[in-house]
Amino acid sequence: MEGWQAWDVILRCSGQLRMGGLGIAGLDMEAALKVGEALGYDLHALAELLPSCENGMMEALNRKITKERN
Repeated sequence: MEGWQAWDVILRCSGQLRMGGLGIAGLDMEAALKVGEALGYDLHALAELLPSCENGMMEALNRKITKERN
């Protein structure tokens, strides 16, 4: 169940990205955890799972941005 909760939070927070000089720097974790809290999700599980979700999302988005620039 916690995996589905993390996926739900990622989808809900897809617009909550931190930007850096080289592109997308990551997900706003504070916002994501607040969304999870508001939904009554297990915050401990989210704190464990969201960084992995964020890594995968950032790799895919940065790869797409790099490809579009070339």
